[in-house]
Amino acid sequence: MVPIYTLTLSPSLDSATLTPQIYPEGKLRCSAPVFEPGGGGINVARAITHLGGTATAIFPAGGATGEHLVALLANEHVAVDTVEAKDWTRQNLHVHVESSGEQYRFVMPGAMLEDNEFRQLEEKVLAIESGAILVISGSLPPGVKCEKLTHLIDAAKKKGLRCIVDSSGEALTAALESGNLELIKPNQKELSALVNRPLTQPDDVRSAAQELVRNGKARRVVVSLGPQGALGVDETGSVQVVPPPMKSQSTVGAGDSMVGAMTLKLAQGASLLEMTRYGVAAGSAATINHGTRLCSLDDTQKIVDYLTRS
Repeated sequence: MVPIYTLTLSPSLDSATLTPQIYPEGKLRCSAPVFEPGGGGINVARAITHLGGTATAIFPAGGATGEHLVALLANEHVAVDTVEAKDWTRQNLHVHVESSGEQYRFVMPGAMLEDNEFRQLEEKVLAIESGAILVISGSLPPGVKCEKLTHLIDAAKKKGLRCIVDSSGEALTAALESGNLELIKPNQKELSALVNRPLTQPDDVRSAAQELVRNGKARRVVVSLGPQGALGVDETGSVQVVPPPMKSQSTVGAGDSMVGAMTLKLAQGASLLEMTRYGVAAGSAATINHGTRLCSLDDTQKIVDYLTRS
């Protein structure tokens, strides 16, 4: 199988807790926090590992929170390659309110990434063997401009790496300027921004995704459609995969699970249909869980079996 690496420029240590109800000013009594690794590329590597594959997560780690993050990944048997950062790794908070079922996600700014730290991460990327898959996922931290991301992707492609980008806003737009990405996974709103027009009809979404493929921006575009699953497009055509109806407990981690599953199938040389189906199954499997948990192999395979039969 093709080797897989992920790059997370803005990792996090995520904590999740329960509280009976939420209201201002008073003390909110919470359950003991559960700590999990966080950050786009890190979660993609975790999802791949959960699904029986292997991936190496490259990221900066700073301070005690960074040490905790690395230890948690070791517990999950996720391979890491880190750069020591001066700024402490950020810590996010997810609060589930028992009385209402609501979830609150408090996301802190990413840790500052200094020029020399970014350069060290870039060196690690460029040391990856040619032909490997590199997943760049998550937001850009303070101190890193879009131009740096574009330069990194250009250098990685020149080295022979197959680049997948899962981001949003200016970072995703900048990545597409580089062109010839292996895969992107925008939602409908993000896709609309990429083609600079509203997408109100199903055929509009398909046409916009095909446009990105036709213009050489990405070889594969999988548009996340929430409960409607996903639309996958490449040069051979398009497929739509709709997940079975199920009760969603949390959408946290669904997108990263989806990207991890699709990356794993891509590394195995799967077809567009197989890749999209596995991605939808893993994303759906993640929503079954409370808090920030990702997909499991067992849940994902059950949903794949259902989708294959239907």
